[in-house]
Formats: sequence, structure tokens, C-alpha cells
Amino acid sequence: MGLQIPDDRQMKALTGLSQAQCDYLLPVFSNIHQATQQHTYEKGVESGTRTRKPGGGSKGQLPTMVDTLLFVLSYYKTYPTLDVLGTPFAMVRSKAHENLHKLSRILYDTLVH
Repeated sequence: MGLQIPDDRQMKALTGLSQAQCDYLLPVFSNIHQATQQHTYEKGVESGTRTRKPGGGSKGQLPTMVDTLLFVLSYYKTYPTLDVLGTPFAMVRSKAHENLHKLSRILYDTLVH
């Protein structure tokens, strides 16, 4: 699914950033996201609560890192309700909340990096 943003004007309206700025943030965001997932996996293995290997299980509604970054950036630019935020990504309100909570910390770490 994901968002299709055809030009820089719409990108700025949705995220507050230009396409070039998003492209600049993407590798840092991706690395921090991956490190966070790995840490969560290792913590789960250590505590005995993790039953699947990384990448196992059903896939979420944010299939690419671009979609993931756009999801969290669009929230902080426009502050929509969780119903509205989840709709373009075919996501229910509770999943939008869960993803936003998790990704907000990653975005913060990206921006202060």
C-alpha cells in the first residue's frame, strides 16, 4: 500500500520536509529502526518470551522503511486523529497508535543523531 507522493510540494505539505531531506533522514532512521528491532529481539530471547526469529510472523502495514518514515513524519506535521492517520496505510486505530508510539522514539533518536 503506502503513500504515493508525486511532488516536493505535496511532500512538504504532508511531512514538513522536502524529498531531499527525507532521503537524507531515511538511512539514519533505517539503521536506528533495525538496531532497535535487534535489541528488542535479543531482550526477548534473553527473557525467554521470544518464540520467532527476526522477520518471522505476519508482515505489518508499513512494508517499506519509506512508508514507515512517512507514517511518523506525517503524524507530527499534521496531527491527525489515529483513525485518519491509519487510513492511507490500511491500518486500524489501535495499530496506528502502537506503531506511532514505537516509531516516535526512533524518529527522536534519528533527529538527535
